[in-house]
Amino acid sequence: MDYEVVIGLETHAELSTITKLFCGCSTKFGAEPNTQVCPVCLGMPGVLPVVNKKAFEYALKAAIALNCTINRYTNFDRKSYYYPDLPKNYQISQNYYNLGIDGYMTIEVNNVIKKIRMHNVHLEEEAGKLIHPENAGADYSLVDFNRAGVPLLEIVSCPDMRNATEVESYMHALKKILLYTGISDCKMQEGSLRFEASISLRKIGEEKLGNRVEMKNLNSMKSVLKAIEYETSRQSELLDRGEKIERETRLWDEIRERSVRMRSKEEAQDYRYFPEPDLLPFVIDEKWICSIQETIPELPLERKQRFVETFQLSDYDAGLLIEDKILADFFEECLKEVNLPKVFCNWIINDLLREVKEKKLDITSLKIKPDQLASLVIMIDKGTISNTIAKEVFSEMIDTGKEPKAIVEEKKLVQISDEGQISEILDKVIASNPNAIEDYKKGKKNALAFLMGQVMKESKGKANPKVVNELLKSKLEG
Repeated sequence: MDYEVVIGLETHAELSTITKLFCGCSTKFGAEPNTQVCPVCLGMPGVLPVVNKKAFEYALKAAIALNCTINRYTNFDRKSYYYPDLPKNYQISQNYYNLGIDGYMTIEVNNVIKKIRMHNVHLEEEAGKLIHPENAGADYSLVDFNRAGVPLLEIVSCPDMRNATEVESYMHALKKILLYTGISDCKMQEGSLRFEASISLRKIGEEKLGNRVEMKNLNSMKSVLKAIEYETSRQSELLDRGEKIERETRLWDEIRERSVRMRSKEEAQDYRYFPEPDLLPFVIDEKWICSIQETIPELPLERKQRFVETFQLSDYDAGLLIEDKILADFFEECLKEVNLPKVFCNWIINDLLREVKEKKLDITSLKIKPDQLASLVIMIDKGTISNTIAKEVFSEMIDTGKEPKAIVEEKKLVQISDEGQISEILDKVIASNPNAIEDYKKGKKNALAFLMGQVMKESKGKANPKVVNELLKSKLEG
């Protein structure tokens, strides 16, 4: 390509508050349509909004986490336009004094750290939701106002991304920051996290930005990446033919995997912003900023780097652990009991995550606790149980939340290390497998592994592998 792709993202994240931004209505997802509404969020005459302090603090928290300069004076504005799912015919947003400006976040792409600048972070209210009937010939739409007034955080990046790989890294990194800070649940399937992309092309080496195309209706991260790929191809073909790229907004057609023109920017409405007359401005002092800053945990990328440096984990393993804050916290709680980082990392990545996937468990409400896994690891280290038995015990711990010691005692799973007992089992296995004995004497190494397996099977996994290995070699070579 002779062109450089320039990409910026707008992110909308519904905040994890119990009530809406300007009223006491519930924000719970999935309720019957139009059951979580009141005169305020329905825009009835004579009502007055009251700002949800928790929502404002969540937005402030996001702005600080994204390294923004905080506007000490900020206010809400009216964004005037009519749309069927916006009952007031205007949206309360922030335009003139965004809560946070000139921020940045870092992403990691192919082990290279890149800084993505943030243009602004601001708070606004969510619109309702239109439901369009799927039956042929339907000439109406339904509207659900339950979502109207839900606190919505808008994060606007600068056009600092140059390919879909960087965009993917940005989306995942931002999602993790929102989850780590507890600002949003980021459930894209419920609409609580949405992305819109602005894409433009310019000749390689040019400084001036090309005309940008805004992409709407991107319902998943996969859709964002597909839309970028399609738009890059479409725009480059137009430029190759000597045609001009129009500044416009386009919709992404998920079924046909192509973009469709929605409107040109020249046709865009004048939103006629003016300060919201029903809400007082905010003056944010240093004390408030410091109190919010103290609630921000160590963020994912910094935590990953610390795991690699402090615990000598691989970049890959550390990346898997920090993918979910619950996993990373679980790992560090285990280390408070016994300092075996690699061992716990393996248990969490290989066993815990497998059990969660196979049993379709909710990772937020696991029955097993970090100190219990630590107890299990200590029992293995002391030789009380074998690794094989430990897997069985671990699975039951996941199901029941029982202590490992109780499960071992209840099922009589204590490892057999007595040489006399093991010798009897070996004699039985040797007598039953003459062909394997011959193979071993001929130098076939896998014969020993086979016999070890038979011993473990005969002992129901309770024989101490180290003792078995030493005695078996002694008997075979004696």
